[in-house]
Amino acid sequence: MNFEYFIAKRIVSAREYKNSISSPIIKIAIVSIAIGFITMLISIATGVGLQKKIHEKVSAFNGDIIISNFDTNFSNDSQNPISKTQDFYPKFTSIEGIKHIQATASKGGVIRTATDFEGIVIKGVGADYNWEYFSNFLVEGSLPNYADKLHEDILISEYLTKRLHLKVGDKVTTFFFRKDSSKPPRSRSFKIAGIYNSGFLEFDEKFVIADIRHIQRLNKWTADEIGSFEVFVEDFDQIDTIGNQVYQETNSLLDSQTINERYYSIFKWLELFDFNIILIIGIMILVAGINMITALLVLILERTQMIGILKALGSSDKSVRSIFIYNAMYLVSVGLFWGNMIGIGLLVLQKQFKLITLDPTIYYVTEAPVYLQIGYILILNLGTFLLCFAMLLIPSYVISKISPVRAIRFE
Repeated sequence: MNFEYFIAKRIVSAREYKNSISSPIIKIAIVSIAIGFITMLISIATGVGLQKKIHEKVSAFNGDIIISNFDTNFSNDSQNPISKTQDFYPKFTSIEGIKHIQATASKGGVIRTATDFEGIVIKGVGADYNWEYFSNFLVEGSLPNYADKLHEDILISEYLTKRLHLKVGDKVTTFFFRKDSSKPPRSRSFKIAGIYNSGFLEFDEKFVIADIRHIQRLNKWTADEIGSFEVFVEDFDQIDTIGNQVYQETNSLLDSQTINERYYSIFKWLELFDFNIILIIGIMILVAGINMITALLVLILERTQMIGILKALGSSDKSVRSIFIYNAMYLVSVGLFWGNMIGIGLLVLQKQFKLITLDPTIYYVTEAPVYLQIGYILILNLGTFLLCFAMLLIPSYVISKISPVRAIRFE
């Protein structure tokens, strides 16, 4: 590094602009980068967080892929049973990417108390049921255990307990109507073991989890007969590919459907978040880049005489340009630093204390979910830095147009 380059770098150092004319513009540029990065960080963390949270809730009640009889139409009332004796059960070893499969059955009914009644869907599960999601939804009591003898314990939603004025330990009578309407409905008595709240009102208002053997007895099925299989995949992004493979692997009497297909409107709505996130990132980077270009042009204008002197001393356009680019990228780094500190801080506060709440009837969640992952944060930082750098290269070519003689005279 030659002597004049070192002197110039010290003269135009961004840290020495406190009393210069360009100081307010530099501060605005730094603030715009910080605000833009905070906006991008929040949009990605909450957008992806909402997608993952809704997927988890839909999967908790349905699995990722549902296998059932062709005649069921994937309704909430299992009419035509299928045999549990299948090549793919209890482990779907022929297809990679499947982490769990479980047998379920469901039946519509009515819970009746002394003062109220409510239509519900009893979802029967067995010893192979994955309680991972419901352990996070549990708000009171405990999860039922259906591994040994037939149990009367059920898991009911907080929504239903409030409507029916129930609590943990209460016994409830549920009525199930027969196909022959002339016959009186059959009844079963259950005991509330636990109360859950998924925040997904569409499911909370109707689903009650019970022992699958109750459904089998009510439908007069054998222990080998069930309503459907629920399949869970390791990577939700591969659900369509795995769903096609599952359809090919099951016999001709069975049908399969992914939750993307069953709840098409919900997941199509979630896809819009990807476009919104990309749009926000593009606008924020463009705004930050324009502010940095403005700041760089002001710096060049303010230091025109110095540029002329450096050129007269023999400095090349490239070396002078690199001085200004270096300081402009320093400003970008300062903006990114504060953007990361404030943005991540706000997201951590939301994740821990759930400060921002949402209407579950619209967003299917009770608070704004946050997904923090170091990978996308690093990529966002690197992408913002490189794009700002690329946008600053063009205005830096103004330096090559400055004549040393005119620049020295410039005031």
